[in-house]
Amino acid sequence: MAASPQSDDRIARRGSLRPATATHAAREHAIAAHPYVAHAHPSRATLVLALLAVWIVWGSTYLAIKLAIVSIPPFLMGGARSMIAGTLLFAGLRLRGVPSPPRVQWRNAALIGLLMVTLANGAVVWAQGTIPSSLAALGVATTPLWVALATGFLEGWPRPLEWLGLAIGFAGVVLLNGDGALRATPLAALLLLVAQLSWGAGTILNRRVALPPGAMASATQMLTGGTMLFVVGLLSGERLTVLPTATSLAALAYLVVFGSIIAFSAFNFLIRNVSPALATSNAYVNPLVAVLLGVGLGGERLGHATLVAMLVILAGVALVLLAHDRTRR
Repeated sequence: MAASPQSDDRIARRGSLRPATATHAAREHAIAAHPYVAHAHPSRATLVLALLAVWIVWGSTYLAIKLAIVSIPPFLMGGARSMIAGTLLFAGLRLRGVPSPPRVQWRNAALIGLLMVTLANGAVVWAQGTIPSSLAALGVATTPLWVALATGFLEGWPRPLEWLGLAIGFAGVVLLNGDGALRATPLAALLLLVAQLSWGAGTILNRRVALPPGAMASATQMLTGGTMLFVVGLLSGERLTVLPTATSLAALAYLVVFGSIIAFSAFNFLIRNVSPALATSNAYVNPLVAVLLGVGLGGERLGHATLVAMLVILAGVALVLLAHDRTRR
């Protein structure tokens, strides 16, 4: 039965929930009615490049963050990373003639910056110095599940194939970190949970509020979120007592250019153009990339359990990709 005009208006204005028994067509109608999610399908090449950016680049940032915080306090490092990236991207866009966003878009960008940069990234950066990387990886791997649940209530539930891919991908991350210590202080565990909930909330808002077009959305989010995180560092007593090492500065530069300007912008593009399950699939691939970097740069060896985990993760991501590909047809 066709939706009434009043129902269409309610969805467009309030993003209202669709009934649990609604059809797939109703789900697509609810999403299409939302004005801030892209309707045109981007090219396959563009999607591949964006996915590779968030899969590979963000997978390498685990190592880069560890190197950067050796001589730079974590909150100051995370804040400086996003502030510099946001400033460079904003300045470059303004020089190209892109107008500065209106106040309402700055406000929305600041809210998302608070959730995704200040809270989520700040908590993860701090956690990397206090909890095992295996636990951090498992915490990050829950992000697609939180996002899937949230979008299920707000826009429509993932397809069965996407749910299967999410479950298999999470199981692969569990296998990948099966030998790691999963102990953490209550504060560290709480911050890790806050990080994932904040990232999930920011991901949903990215699809549902008015933001600057294109890369300007990433620039304003990083600029505002990074500034708030830098202030948090100063208020918490962090100071640069010694000059950062060359290695830490090089790692910071890598995080600014590749981790923030390129990968964060790619993620913002994905969350508005593909399903949330596919956009957040980096949470499964990133630990895999981190392990491979450890093998290539650190001389680590791949055990049989790691190889099995890698295959499981790839199978889960492949199912999510297959579900997205069927949607495009």
